[in-house]
Amino acid sequence: MNRYPLWKYLVIVVALLIGGLYTLPNFFGEAPAVQISAGKVTVKIDSNMQERIADILKSAQIEPKGIQFERIGANGTIKVRLNSPDTQLKAKDVLQKSLNPDSNDQSYVIALNLISNTPAWLSSIGAMPMYLGLDLRGGVHFLLQVDMRGALQKKLESLATDTRSQLREKGLRHSGIERQSDSIVVRFPNQEDAASARAILNNGLQNLEFTIEKSADGFKLVGKFKDSAIKEVQENAVKQNITTLHNRVNELGVAEPVIQQQGQDRIIVQLPGVQDTARAKDIIGRTATLESRLADPVKTYLLSGELPPPGSDVFKMGDGRQVVFKKSVIFSGDRITSASAGFDSNQRPAVNITLDSAGGRVMQEITRENIGKPMGMILFEKGRGEVLTVATIQSEFGAKFQITGQPSTDSANDLALLLRAGSLAAPMEIIEERTIGPSLGADNISMGFNSVIYGFIAIAVFMIAYYLLFGVFSVIALSVNLFLLVAILSMLQATLTLPGIAAVALALGMAIDSNVLINERIREELRAGATPQAAIATGFEKAWATILDSNITTLIAGIALLAFGSGPVRGFAVVHSLGILTSMFSAVFFARGLANLWYGRKKKLDKISIGEVWRPTE
Repeated sequence: MNRYPLWKYLVIVVALLIGGLYTLPNFFGEAPAVQISAGKVTVKIDSNMQERIADILKSAQIEPKGIQFERIGANGTIKVRLNSPDTQLKAKDVLQKSLNPDSNDQSYVIALNLISNTPAWLSSIGAMPMYLGLDLRGGVHFLLQVDMRGALQKKLESLATDTRSQLREKGLRHSGIERQSDSIVVRFPNQEDAASARAILNNGLQNLEFTIEKSADGFKLVGKFKDSAIKEVQENAVKQNITTLHNRVNELGVAEPVIQQQGQDRIIVQLPGVQDTARAKDIIGRTATLESRLADPVKTYLLSGELPPPGSDVFKMGDGRQVVFKKSVIFSGDRITSASAGFDSNQRPAVNITLDSAGGRVMQEITRENIGKPMGMILFEKGRGEVLTVATIQSEFGAKFQITGQPSTDSANDLALLLRAGSLAAPMEIIEERTIGPSLGADNISMGFNSVIYGFIAIAVFMIAYYLLFGVFSVIALSVNLFLLVAILSMLQATLTLPGIAAVALALGMAIDSNVLINERIREELRAGATPQAAIATGFEKAWATILDSNITTLIAGIALLAFGSGPVRGFAVVHSLGILTSMFSAVFFARGLANLWYGRKKKLDKISIGEVWRPTE
């Protein structure tokens, strides 16, 4: 009656083994480390960088515990594991001086970090410790204010260029176009031209509403943002900034960062485990913009000591060559909708670029007039421009075109990535900054861990005292529930926070409640005169329906919190929901296995150890 088939015991054993493997990494702790990542989007870090870093540390008589290369997106990062925090600080200073000799133009980000001490054989099977939230691990919290006026001004600059292009296409002459604080003004000598231009621009530029006004020298068109357009521009600015921040935080190697919108114009950034606050601020606040310009057709490259032609700009390429460009910008990076590596008609590496409609119109005009002349892409970062590529315009093209002449497929992929690299749609300002030290996080972990342990001990004492051997079964099942919950959180690489620890404590109460229902149902059967074996079987079977109903209703509430909550609420919901699922396995399936293993092998059973069974007196 109370016997499991062999396969059920095998399921229990496999679950315990898998749970043990994935719980184990949480006991190895973390080691101090220095992380090296690219400080510019034009800098590439690969596995060859490891040897250079090893040589630098060896010359400084620093013995690292290990140097590992990790790929993050299309680029990579290198982490140097060290023995102590003192060695960590020394290694950071040495690498900073060697890799960034010019402090005003830093090519690499040298950041302090913590990495797991999990053995390689566990990491190879995907067994990694849980991520810890900001309140447990320590780190930094930023509240960023997005400059919505700056976003509108940037959009207005783009629309001013579109206005000029559309009027040129239709052959409408005007007396000048100027961008004011919140509008675009186009001047005309007569009302007829102004009316024709108004019809064209209102149809072509959906974000602006143009009206005709009388001026001292004629008539003028005043284009102002529509209310819907203002809202759209502001929403897109926040979304693009969040996407860009995600890309930049990856450079710091932060596990489970929190980057989310707060209100209409604010963004919260939480970086657990980040020790170098100044470096984090530098990465988050970095701006990068892309421009396309015509190069000087007569003197494209400058020799050492040569002066550039008047009215031009000079920027360096990665190999040190100086390129002369005209000041006027053809299009900026916000016009690029896609960039991907491919091949040209001769099967040579190339980059396929697609612009938006406005950028396509401008590009068509420029290329039509400048066939055979050089054009380049310049990336501006930290106030410095670096030339990505210079190519000759072969023919007229519009929104879709190719950049050829790439030396390899890898270089084409890198260039496509740089062209897609996000820039901030609007400036941001840090209006709130909080730092949580690792010692405070350690205290939170200690107190949270103690609360769970003390709660577990109190439950164990009560259950064993009240239900005797079946109380022991319940306590073992409860420990398995806790064991599996930690394992699943580690497998999913979920982030544990203080609310998550509270959910663990709640999961203990929910799990033991199921065992109480089972034990009391067995007592009821014994009270009704059932044999011990029949009471055990009936108790587990009849209690299962009640346990399932109660857990499902509670799970529905947890899923609602998971779906609609954010931040700490979401962290609580994840642990809460997983705890309910593991409790049903441990309280019913595993506890039944223990009872079957202990009592099921006995052919004649007169009594079971489940505490006092009170029978009504006649």
